[in-house]
Amino acid sequence: MTQSVVRDDPALAGSHEALFSAREVNKTFGHGRRAVEAVKNVSFDLNKGQITTIVGESGSGKSTMARMVLGLLPITSGTMTFEDRDVTKLRGGARTAYWRDVQAVFQDPFSAFNQFFTVRRLLSRALRLLGDAEAGQAKMEEALNHVGLSGPDVLDRFPHQLSGGQRQRVMIARALMMSPTMLVADEATSMLDASLRVNVLNVLTDLRDQLGMTILFITHDIGQACYLADRVLVMEHGVMVEQGPTDKVIFDPQHEYTRRLLSDVPRLHD
Repeated sequence: MTQSVVRDDPALAGSHEALFSAREVNKTFGHGRRAVEAVKNVSFDLNKGQITTIVGESGSGKSTMARMVLGLLPITSGTMTFEDRDVTKLRGGARTAYWRDVQAVFQDPFSAFNQFFTVRRLLSRALRLLGDAEAGQAKMEEALNHVGLSGPDVLDRFPHQLSGGQRQRVMIARALMMSPTMLVADEATSMLDASLRVNVLNVLTDLRDQLGMTILFITHDIGQACYLADRVLVMEHGVMVEQGPTDKVIFDPQHEYTRRLLSDVPRLHD
């Protein structure tokens, strides 16, 4: 049986308050002999104002975990709380309020766009969802500035007129329009080339540093995890096999799976 390793620094204990907590969360698809355990007894905290990364290969359960955090997929058992409120059985207005507080950025920015919408129209729809259509251009420009897309001409561009990195940053800006407390980015850089990935990762670290945003970043790339995360959670076959402060997990890994992931990133050990 796979064992979990939790590496917490006593010096950090109590220095950050958990915004979101998962305790003994399980997710099973199917029933009987066809049942598949995608997530098994997973527990972790997402601390306020920190970037936490879940890293693992395809089939590790990390994206399933992200969808459960977002409330897009029900859990089979366990508990999940946001600001000490149970979020596993939200309905109606309570669910809508949660989705405003916890925004998502997904893998493919191009498919997330209506190809006939300008950036202005895309962002203005977020304003209407908030019931704040009067805020107008100033709020849209502020959100774009936060992601490094300044200039009023950006608002009148169509998706095909933007690079992949710019489209992804627009999607982050759209999430910011909702004034969220937490952002969940699921493989948000996997379709970008190396230089554009760094730009998006830098945007996320700026959101943490400038806005105090709490971010859950899902990736298969442990190199990205150590680039931007305060804490790293490692998943294998649905199990959280190791977690703790980034420097401890990356530079002194205790689990064989973590060591195997790191073997693909030799520069970290130079």
